[in-house]
Amino acid sequence: MTDASTGKVVVNRVMSLDGFIAGPGHTMDWIFEHMTSATFPEVAAATGAMLIGRGTYEVGKRMSDENTDYDGGAQFVLTHRPPDEPDPNVTFLTCDIEKAVATARHAADGKNLEILGADVAAQCLQRGLVDEILVYVLPVLLGDGVRFAPPGLDRIDLEPFSNLQSGGVTMLRFHVRK
Repeated sequence: MTDASTGKVVVNRVMSLDGFIAGPGHTMDWIFEHMTSATFPEVAAATGAMLIGRGTYEVGKRMSDENTDYDGGAQFVLTHRPPDEPDPNVTFLTCDIEKAVATARHAADGKNLEILGADVAAQCLQRGLVDEILVYVLPVLLGDGVRFAPPGLDRIDLEPFSNLQSGGVTMLRFHVRK
């Protein structure tokens, strides 16, 4: 088994040009109008596990018929309330954020741990657990929805290190300064 510390903790975001990661009512169908997992395949290839918030998990379940081709490895959902009916493809965690990240990083087996969900990402950023932020900026203005970062997140300095474009999608990558 590979050393879990070799993979990075990466906050992965798709964002509208006006700073929303989900539209009103947490809609995310607008994403698939602009990109698929084939847009930047190297990201999926570098990902060994995903840590997701419960809200993002629920949105993903509603959208599962629309786009099921992304394989980010083992899926972990951090929640206060695991569902009554277990999902055989997901491990539900009820621990603190540090333990959740450690558990998911171990499962990533030396690859990157992808963090999805505004609240989970903010918790990871606030505790200094994030190495990189990856943002896909899509050519759309949503006008309202879920912001990139929730209110109350302290200032976090970033260092840009890469930007790529594929069609209308621009991928920006940042190191989190610690």
